[in-house]
Amino acid sequence: MPVLVFGGGLGLTTLGVIRTLGRAGVTAYIVADTAGLARHSRWFRPLPVPHAADIAERDLTGFLEALPFERAVLMPCSDIWAMHVARLPAASGRRFASYQSHSTVLETLLDKGAFASALDATGVPHPRTREVAGLDDLAALPDGAFTNSFFKPRDSQRFFRRFNVKGFRVIGRADAVRRMGEIAAAGLAVVLQEYIPGPASNHVFVDGFVDRAGHMQGVFARQRLRMFPADFGNSSYMVSISCDEVEPAVACVRQLLAHLGFRGIFSAEFKYDERDGRFKILEVNARPWWFVEFTARCGVDVCTMAYHDALGLPVRPVSAYRVGRACVYPYYDYGAVRELWRRGELSPWSWARSWLAAEQPVLRFSDPLPWALETARGVRRRLRKMLTAV
Repeated sequence: MPVLVFGGGLGLTTLGVIRTLGRAGVTAYIVADTAGLARHSRWFRPLPVPHAADIAERDLTGFLEALPFERAVLMPCSDIWAMHVARLPAASGRRFASYQSHSTVLETLLDKGAFASALDATGVPHPRTREVAGLDDLAALPDGAFTNSFFKPRDSQRFFRRFNVKGFRVIGRADAVRRMGEIAAAGLAVVLQEYIPGPASNHVFVDGFVDRAGHMQGVFARQRLRMFPADFGNSSYMVSISCDEVEPAVACVRQLLAHLGFRGIFSAEFKYDERDGRFKILEVNARPWWFVEFTARCGVDVCTMAYHDALGLPVRPVSAYRVGRACVYPYYDYGAVRELWRRGELSPWSWARSWLAAEQPVLRFSDPLPWALETARGVRRRLRKMLTAV
């Protein structure tokens, strides 16, 4: 039975998903008009429907009913598509199986205001978070509320598409008022959250899968070692670590997801707060993420788990995985490395050794075209930039 993978854009997530499913013998079709890097993978299978993503977003139920599949599993790779799939009528499940939580659970995880309320209810450690609907809410806050704080979007993907950043640091009340004006003009909503100080290596991720019975059948931990941009960026270099090293974070994930009645794929981000010695949860992605294939190659294949669970098949639990394996995304890590060089915190030899010893999310000798395409595009961008500067 095939999988319909909903996603596109840069393509790292969809590329990882179709590669992982392909190695498991599952055919995956991508529902996206721009599949990015994934379009050049040996595992890529386009749907025989022009403008599929546009049609599906307007009327997902009608789109699915018109497809020439007797049955299929739905696997969304973005927050927006996760909500579209979760809101499908129950009748669609007879042909199109899903492993996802109810839409109300996803809404709690996606909306940062609702998420903060759920964390308060469960007692899971998290940064101080205040809901701010507009300038009146800012005026009611004391000046100290704007120290070491930032505006965090309630809808991360819409915010990133508009501003190309994950959040806005604020420097005092006047700066907060200015930023709130920009946010309101864009029709977006935010919370004011405490910024936890510390290096990139204080970030850890707990990834895994919860089956239809509420059992966490796989859990995987990784530590971020470099990120770009420095404040609100993406992981560019990481390493798999034992869950025992971050047991408090793992326990928090179990507590939160059990409280919500969560089912499906998840990736929870924490930051260790050196001020009080606690791991504090920042967010939970309820879908595959950029480095989902790295997790699978280490031994925790959440995509295949989700496939089996959607079909009502037994999900084989994973109790061990490879620890100490590194993963680097050179496209982002180059920016992180340049900054570390500038500050004298990384030598050329240490940088070279870290890259040579690590996997990459795009480079696969068994599937080389996505890497060749990405490299060619990078060279063209670099040459264009050099010629423009001349």
